[in-house]
Amino acid sequence: MPAQGREERTVLRTAIALLAMVTAGCSLATEQQPQQGSQQTVTLVTHDSFAVRKELLDEFQKTSGIKVEVRKSGDAGALTNQLVLTKANPIGDIAYGVDSTFASRALNENVFQPYEAQGANKRYQLDATNRLTAIDIGDVCVNVHTSGLKGTAEPTTFEDLADPKYKDMLVVESPATSSPGLAFLLGTILHFGEDGWQGYWTKLKANGVKVVSGWEEAYNQEFSGTGKGTRPLVVSYASSPAATPDTKALLETCYRQVEYAGVLQGAKNPEGAKKVLDFMLSQQFQAEVPDQMYVYPAREGVALPEAWQKSAPMPGDVEATLPAQDVDRNRESWVNQWRSLVQG
Repeated sequence: MPAQGREERTVLRTAIALLAMVTAGCSLATEQQPQQGSQQTVTLVTHDSFAVRKELLDEFQKTSGIKVEVRKSGDAGALTNQLVLTKANPIGDIAYGVDSTFASRALNENVFQPYEAQGANKRYQLDATNRLTAIDIGDVCVNVHTSGLKGTAEPTTFEDLADPKYKDMLVVESPATSSPGLAFLLGTILHFGEDGWQGYWTKLKANGVKVVSGWEEAYNQEFSGTGKGTRPLVVSYASSPAATPDTKALLETCYRQVEYAGVLQGAKNPEGAKKVLDFMLSQQFQAEVPDQMYVYPAREGVALPEAWQKSAPMPGDVEATLPAQDVDRNRESWVNQWRSLVQG
């Protein structure tokens, strides 16, 4: 979702998820019955955006003796860094929120242990040993405020965004400080290739693209679709139109991010952690992922809420993403090149 990236998506779903945010000490339960009244503890390390409905947790608690202590660790980048630095003495039993941008680093550092979770979607499997399991999917795309274009035809492609007719209309987040900003940069690298993306960003700069530090500033301050800004084009999510009328996502500009969970190597309660992971892939939990965490469920066969089906359908079979190993190897270099081109 980068060094300070997850806060952007957290702001997007604050209105929906605030009452359901899980704080340290709240409890989950597994589908197993408690053993003779005893209670196990599983420590879940996660980013700040983890949220789940209280009633679902309560029901989960009734059918289990497992208490989940939630330890939040900033955004996806900060979470991954902490897991790597503490792998010899892990700070939890299970971790959620390592996304496809950082997954290869966690796997290379052997942070997670193998476990094939019930209901896992093999489509997003990263390695043969099932050390990470996909929990949710987010597509970063340019969003357009339809009426904000004031009669100008809607753009559809990356190339359109550099057309002079859209001069001074686009606002993006910095890939150095924002998860969607990094995803948009990666999307341009995937689309234009190593030999073409720099030239494309040079055109965007000449066309008046505005760069801000994060999603909240871009979407809630600069984007005209929220009624506060003047720019009708913004980098956000395919799911954003579900919460913002008169907007739509440009699906040809999407870049897919997947969030994973896994049982940590050296976990004090690995068996309990596996059961919690199974619960996160249950039909009940997955069905509430859109409204609670504003992303798409990773489990196959889980229907989206009706409002999402109308205004924020999941992008189709086109899964635009770079190999995680390529991102891990080149991320710092790409961001530095972007800085020189756009901010230099």
